[in-house]
Amino acid sequence: MYIILAILVCAFYGFYIGKKKPLRLIQNKDLTKLNSSPNYHGYYVFLWCLIPAIITFLTLNFFSNFLIKQIVLDLVPEIESIAKTNIAFVYNQIKTMASGTTDAFSADEKLIVAAEKYNELISISNASIFVICICLSSFLLIFIKKKINLEFPARKKVEKFIKLFLLICSIVAILTTVGIVLSLFFESLKFFKQIYFFDFIFGTHWSPQIAIREDQVGSSGAFGSIPVLAGTFLITLIAMFIAVPIGLFSAIYLSDYAHKKVRSILKPLIEVLAGIPTIVYGFFAALTVGPFIRMAGESIGLDIVSESALCAGLVMGIMIIPFISSLSDDIILAVPQRLKDGSYALGATKSETMIKIILPAALPGIVGSILLAVSRAIGETMIVVMAAGMSARLTANPFEAVTTVTVQIVTLLTGDQEFDNPKTLAAFALGLELFILTLFLNLIALRIVKKYREKYE
Repeated sequence: MYIILAILVCAFYGFYIGKKKPLRLIQNKDLTKLNSSPNYHGYYVFLWCLIPAIITFLTLNFFSNFLIKQIVLDLVPEIESIAKTNIAFVYNQIKTMASGTTDAFSADEKLIVAAEKYNELISISNASIFVICICLSSFLLIFIKKKINLEFPARKKVEKFIKLFLLICSIVAILTTVGIVLSLFFESLKFFKQIYFFDFIFGTHWSPQIAIREDQVGSSGAFGSIPVLAGTFLITLIAMFIAVPIGLFSAIYLSDYAHKKVRSILKPLIEVLAGIPTIVYGFFAALTVGPFIRMAGESIGLDIVSESALCAGLVMGIMIIPFISSLSDDIILAVPQRLKDGSYALGATKSETMIKIILPAALPGIVGSILLAVSRAIGETMIVVMAAGMSARLTANPFEAVTTVTVQIVTLLTGDQEFDNPKTLAAFALGLELFILTLFLNLIALRIVKKYREKYE
């Protein structure tokens, strides 16, 4: 950490030097003689002092840790006979002893020697990296400072760096997405080598656990994804049935109908819902909403369990109201005021203006907020676990317990699992299936937006 701090100090000093030098080169403080403003000169020096030093630090730190690990492990004679899975455990044990968090008296003498060597090598490595990085940063500070003159195009060079940085960020985002998709795809292929593809896609029984008796349904595992997907979309549908009208109508009210004082009170109160942890919503569903639904059902003669799709959907709908309300409110306010004024000038009422002018103009953003809410609902886990249970049941009855894709993924990947059996690989297949279905829904939404969007000059 102190190495990073030292590099930052050097970089900020470079900013100060780079900013002051062009001011010393001009007379009468006539900034028009400069090709770029002094701040850009400072930014240029700052970047050259910071970026190469940080890259050098990360590179040296990576290779030094690798070399230290090899040297330290060579001090343990039995390391060649230790399984590869246990080598990491031995190395972590050495590092723990080196930090002094464990009792060294009861440890093996060879491990104590390795821990002492580890501390020695870490000290040498940190000191060497510190000297190299500071020397590099100082050298670049002196070198770049000499290049600064009245005609130096510091602004163009800084802007080129910013464009390069933005390009790198875009590439990282794309590669991350591609990596996620490919990981899901290849792990799913392993699953489909063991389980028939159409049995997974169209199967109506989900029981990945291995049964004790041969006559049980799940004796060899049942991996039909239809019940899991049905539960996911049932809860999501209930949640959106609650969240979309309430969120959209509240956004319309707050944007065009509410008084400023009322808006200043209601909008923060609605947005508070977005800051509540999902586990709190889960407790609320399990302790309040679920029993209330059960008692309400009993009062009218219906047999409703506390854990049901209706309970999870209601609470999830309350949770995602702020997503739709806040985003839709901002989007409606972003509609040009001249469109509203033109509508009022032609004699349209506020309601007619909202329906015929504002909502069509804000439709793409509103659909985007709804899609965000749908994604949030599909990806929710805690509320479903505490409010809807974990029963994979193919039903359209909202009063029954169901489960979702995310809950099953968490269940399948929790604990010590082997990544070569269908039970574990099924989680990746579920993830890939959910990704494809979500992508399909997004494409449909984009087509709807493209068809009904109003275009304005």
